[in-house]
Amino acid sequence: MRTEQEMYSLILDFAQSDQRIRLVGMEGSRTNIHIPRDSFQDYDISFLVTDMDSFRRDDGWLDAFGQRLLLQKPEDMELYPPELGNWFSYLMLFEDGNKLDLTLIPLEELDLYLASDKLLKILLDKDGRVPDPPIPTDRDYWIKKPSPRSFDDCCNEFWFLTTYVAKGLCRKEILFAAEYLEERLRPELLRMLGWIVGTRTDFSCSVGKSCKFLKGFIEPELWEALLTTYQNGSYEAMWESLWTCIRLFRDSSQKIARFLSCPYPNYDKKVSGYLRQLETSYR
Repeated sequence: MRTEQEMYSLILDFAQSDQRIRLVGMEGSRTNIHIPRDSFQDYDISFLVTDMDSFRRDDGWLDAFGQRLLLQKPEDMELYPPELGNWFSYLMLFEDGNKLDLTLIPLEELDLYLASDKLLKILLDKDGRVPDPPIPTDRDYWIKKPSPRSFDDCCNEFWFLTTYVAKGLCRKEILFAAEYLEERLRPELLRMLGWIVGTRTDFSCSVGKSCKFLKGFIEPELWEALLTTYQNGSYEAMWESLWTCIRLFRDSSQKIARFLSCPYPNYDKKVSGYLRQLETSYR
């Protein structure tokens, strides 16, 4: 695998030699001093260029970065609508294991780029267009202290979603139940656990994308209990996961209610009873 220095040299030498590229920026985990370095980190690079069309007409210039296993162009896909406006990205996985996510940005959108992410570092500025380069910070990704209204909304959504999971289990529609548990209910549980972390850190940290650093902020027994909720290969296991999610959510939301000095939802007992009745009748 090419080293970090080799990848930087390759990227910057290419940019330096191409007059269409006027500025090079980097975003993502490699700009975040709080994230440990490893070989799986992407190189999230942006080229601010004077002529987008000349790059997009032919992908041959991408070969300069190495032999690819896979190339994806998200803004040139039919199934997934583009989300970057005038920007265009190339996601490249190379044979040596390195991954480069390269985005082309019209030079006239420099201000928009600089405002797009605080985890941003300028690697090359040929024309001195950014006299005061930003200092990367993950502040935008810190856990936000919830308002009482946000807390109540999270609780309301979680408890409503428990009934959808139970309905799927009662109907023996395990894929329906799994979708609601994994994609809708679980994010509310993780949000509440994130708020718990916030109360312990004065809301001055991030638990990372997909809460990947959560383990380092919570008790081992809580982490182990959370992991058990991912074992959902049967109806029996999914009922157990649902009840564990409920227990974890109840414990954490009661703590947040006390922290915010706001009432804990009074429908917990009624909804829990309703779910027990469903489980008894259809399990």
